[in-house]
Amino acid sequence: MASNWKEKLSCATECPRCHKGLTPKNLRILSCYDHEAICMECKKQEEQRPDYEKKSKDMIGQCLTETEMKQGDPQSYCYSHFYPYKC
Repeated sequence: MASNWKEKLSCATECPRCHKGLTPKNLRILSCYDHEAICMECKKQEEQRPDYEKKSKDMIGQCLTETEMKQGDPQSYCYSHFYPYKC
């Protein structure tokens, strides 16, 4: 993923799934399916999908390879798939 991922995704003004408006104070998280910044309600729905566990594991491997960053780094792209953040 390009190095500007945080700028591109962290300040999204709308959830691409439910079209709920997102303000800078709203928590958002990156989807394991399409890497878009989604609202927490949509993340809960994503986690209910039967293929979520496999998809999230696959995403971790892909993400770590592409970014060459550690998953535990709180400033990393990979970390933001599992921990919510604000703009």
